[in-house]
Amino acid sequence: MPWFAWLLAAAALGAAEFFTLTLVFGLLAGAALVAAVVAGVGIGLLGQLVALGLAAVAGLALVRPVALRHMAQGPLTHEGSDALIGKRAEVMQEVTATHGLIKISGEEWSARALDESLVIPVGALVDVMEIEGATAVVYPRELLP
Repeated sequence: MPWFAWLLAAAALGAAEFFTLTLVFGLLAGAALVAAVVAGVGIGLLGQLVALGLAAVAGLALVRPVALRHMAQGPLTHEGSDALIGKRAEVMQEVTATHGLIKISGEEWSARALDESLVIPVGALVDVMEIEGATAVVYPRELLP
């Protein structure tokens, strides 16, 4: 089989991968590229098919499980305001259910209390529970008097 036929097969499999995103067709496209190289070197059809089969098995058995495992993991770092969730902050202006001001990592943020019945005094330490727009929703680290 001529090498350009393998390249056409690889292109078709690559297009199928683009639409399915299963990592199967992409690995098979890579195997077809291996077969194209083998055909380009001048090895016969049997050698091309063996190369295709070995590359396909190696890709599907070795590469795909590792790739799927990495894709299933979440990001290792949080970015933007998500990075503030769980951080400790200091109350700069009394925090109530509707308003307040805290200092997180050297920045001042508007804040409100998670528990609407709480009034958190200046100087108290709080944990950032969530971020709603430009407002941090906080809860005190220690019991309030």
